[in-house]
Amino acid sequence: MDLKELNYIVTIADEGSISHAAEKLYMAQSSLSQFLHLYEAELGTPLFMRTSRGVRPTASGAVFIAHARQILLHYRRAQSEVWDIEELKGGQIELGISTFRGTYILPRVLKKFHERYPDVHVEITEKDSIYLEEMISEGLLDMALIALPSLKFKNPTDFLTRDEILIVAEKGHPVMNHVRREPGGRSWVSLEDAAAYEFILGAPETILGAIARREFSRLGIEPFARNTNITAPFAAAMAREGVALAFTYHSCLVHDDHVEYLSVGKDGVFLELNLAYPGGEYRSKATRALARVFHELYRGGNGM
Repeated sequence: MDLKELNYIVTIADEGSISHAAEKLYMAQSSLSQFLHLYEAELGTPLFMRTSRGVRPTASGAVFIAHARQILLHYRRAQSEVWDIEELKGGQIELGISTFRGTYILPRVLKKFHERYPDVHVEITEKDSIYLEEMISEGLLDMALIALPSLKFKNPTDFLTRDEILIVAEKGHPVMNHVRREPGGRSWVSLEDAAAYEFILGAPETILGAIARREFSRLGIEPFARNTNITAPFAAAMAREGVALAFTYHSCLVHDDHVEYLSVGKDGVFLELNLAYPGGEYRSKATRALARVFHELYRGGNGM
């Protein structure tokens, strides 16, 4: 058993599919399948149950995978301490961020970080904030950009900026007849007025989808919504074409002369973006350096 093999097992568990894991590991699916077959034979028990949708851990596999995660975590922390002694002349950071927000925020951050620390690699995990919270809590990431507030998340966080949730509307959409405009260019529409029209809502287990439903529920409104399980970028793209209305983040705006982004009500709807960390006091110098770059580019207020 070596660390590479443990990483193979954990990657299969994370992806829930041997083919997807092979892609992530840059290896042939047949090679990974053969490895898993031989590894399970050596252990004398199957680690995964094969299903029509991929694989999932057996009871024995879940125990083994939990230990494998901890071994890899301790090894990574040991590496970080060694690299700290070498003053950021190498190393790796495990960073988590949502795919939607990461598309718009992360490239600037990584460019600036790489200019300063070219020998430090940032390994990116793209998941929704809710899943990233679980990974941080389990110590599987060094840092993650997550949306708060969260009812369950108790790990240390570091406030970065506020992000506003906006309604995406094509300029020819009839909702524009209800828009109020304020000095300074801010435009808003009441959710009661907007609810007369069709919405495209993200999945309820996502942050954006959950907040949108919460705002409708708070007003006692049942929205007219179809396509309720598509991704946030897809929903926003359809709204920009005038198919329906959708929600998006200020941090993820796509500028288009034919589109307006409307605040939800006069006061708007906001959430916090925070950098989150595993429990415990130790953070590598590389992690702290990456956090500083985030703060330089997106410090305080609505820095998007």
